[in-house]
Amino acid sequence: MRALASACLCAVAVFVGAVCYFSESVAVTVSSAENSPIYFGNRKGEYVALMFNCYESAENVEKIAEILEKDGYKATFFVGGCFVDDKPELLRRLIEGGHEIGNHGYFHKKHSSLNKSGNLSEIKRTHDLVRALCGVEMNLFAPPSGDFNKTTLQVAGELGYKTVMWTKDTIDWRDKDKNLVFKRATEKISAGDFVLMHPKDHTVEALPEILAYYKAHGFKCGTVTQTTASFAARV
Repeated sequence: MRALASACLCAVAVFVGAVCYFSESVAVTVSSAENSPIYFGNRKGEYVALMFNCYESAENVEKIAEILEKDGYKATFFVGGCFVDDKPELLRRLIEGGHEIGNHGYFHKKHSSLNKSGNLSEIKRTHDLVRALCGVEMNLFAPPSGDFNKTTLQVAGELGYKTVMWTKDTIDWRDKDKNLVFKRATEKISAGDFVLMHPKDHTVEALPEILAYYKAHGFKCGTVTQTTASFAARV
């Protein structure tokens, strides 16, 4: 009887071990699911990424580019399709300046409320437009208002895009305060941070001071791709 009991216990142990092994393997597959959004880049690098979501204020976008280029810095401009449709010359100017262009949808819609077809239309229409205007194949997508769901991530992935969120939000679209923009862009800044901004008047005013702060603290301003390097952080 003891021998039988021991044999049973061994069988149970083997079974449980096998279940745990395969369950863990499945968990690893699920947890590393493709298309997860990226919130920050390489924490061991030297770059901070400035991201500008652009649907308005072409004049301010131009000023932002000039300020960045004066110090030899680059940024990622996530452009709305309807915006660059009206301002193709601005898109070309950003590309000529060495900046990275990302996709911000066409009409700034709430992507979590769109079905698969709607998500596809918003992203692909902007992609095709930018490619037609400048020959650039974008691969970074910033959902308008940071709004997305599983369908958005799936569609973006199928189109060859990484979905990009942010580490720090200046909330400059709401709070029209230069000092607040500066504080939110610099407070506890770390290598790899993605800092979100918009082409607002007070943001343009704050930008030179933000860049000076980064430089004084040993950071370089780069694109999302530069800041991410070969490292992708997903949460």
